[in-house]
Amino acid sequence: MMHLVRLSRSAQSQLLGFGIRRFSSAATGSKLASQLSNRGVLSVSGTDSKAFLNGIVASAIKDHPFYTVFLSAQGRVLYDAFIYPYSSDGRPGYLIDYDNRSSEATPILSLLKRHVLRSKVRVRDVSDEWKVWSVWNNASQESSFPTTREWRAGRSGAMEPLYAENEYRLDAEYSQNIIGTRDLRAPGMGDRLLVRAGDKPNLSCDITKDEIQFTLHRILHAVPEGIYDIVPQQAFPMDSDMDLMGGRQELTVRTYHTGVIRKRIMPVSLTLAPSSNTAQSPLKPDPSIPTLPIHTSIQAERLASSSQTNSQRPTRPRGTGSLLSNAQGVGLALLRLEHVEGVEQGELVMNFTQMGDRGTESWIVEPRRPIWWPVNDHSSPE
Repeated sequence: MMHLVRLSRSAQSQLLGFGIRRFSSAATGSKLASQLSNRGVLSVSGTDSKAFLNGIVASAIKDHPFYTVFLSAQGRVLYDAFIYPYSSDGRPGYLIDYDNRSSEATPILSLLKRHVLRSKVRVRDVSDEWKVWSVWNNASQESSFPTTREWRAGRSGAMEPLYAENEYRLDAEYSQNIIGTRDLRAPGMGDRLLVRAGDKPNLSCDITKDEIQFTLHRILHAVPEGIYDIVPQQAFPMDSDMDLMGGRQELTVRTYHTGVIRKRIMPVSLTLAPSSNTAQSPLKPDPSIPTLPIHTSIQAERLASSSQTNSQRPTRPRGTGSLLSNAQGVGLALLRLEHVEGVEQGELVMNFTQMGDRGTESWIVEPRRPIWWPVNDHSSPE
């Protein structure tokens, strides 16, 4: 049985003890907007569209835009997606924003059409009509969050945010007919929009054509996205932080009862050895550091000082991590939580080797637990 983590305003001084952090919902600074070229859009329309999607995605279909995931029969991720209600020609329907790059997963258009059968729905690719955009504050700053976040928690380590009723709504600066939502996957992520092809978001913002800016924005906010971070047919929802980002996997609720989450995707800093970075060093992009190969295996090794006091323990703990999206010396990585704890306690170091201009180079990987992640208090009753 799951329990709720609730904190009242009077408990604000106790936040650090609970592992909860608060953020400002109104950051200052100019806004950046980026069109996301690796995202496609599908249309599902017809009188049965809601019931049709309810039988396929891993969460209940809502009457407002939301983030979700398509899963295989084995419970592994096929696609992470945003779904937006949208009526076309008077017919109810939805638009689906998904990663359109080829992968081992069945193409999503074929996947949906396979399930149509006798349902009164029409499924088509409308990527030529709609483009996916992200808009965010370029200089967001952390401070006190105006409302209390509640989390649904399980002993497995799974934690799902419970959102306020209208938290998804865009600010008044957008026109009323805009298709979009606040990106609630992490505090400060900004807004997610669908814009007609050839148009731009209708608000005051700077347009960046360098999609690395959005990649860095995701990394610094601990948000994995797409096939490079959430590998189709391989990734499990909870390992990929779907619970923390509000993916609402009602169909995988068994994870709360029978499984234990041993891995998470989290931000990392990447520096050539020897490194002076510590777990307390802030994540700071360095344009001089090249993008490193995705899915490089990350090893954990016991430090010499720790090995002397734990002589019976193996020098190299079992299991490896995997480097995911990265740019300018910061990235996301799928890591074993026991390895992360070992690094935090000064017992382990994470690294990998890579051929560089000067031959074999050793890179140090320093994990960073996102400050907005809650801590599941296992001592609480469930």
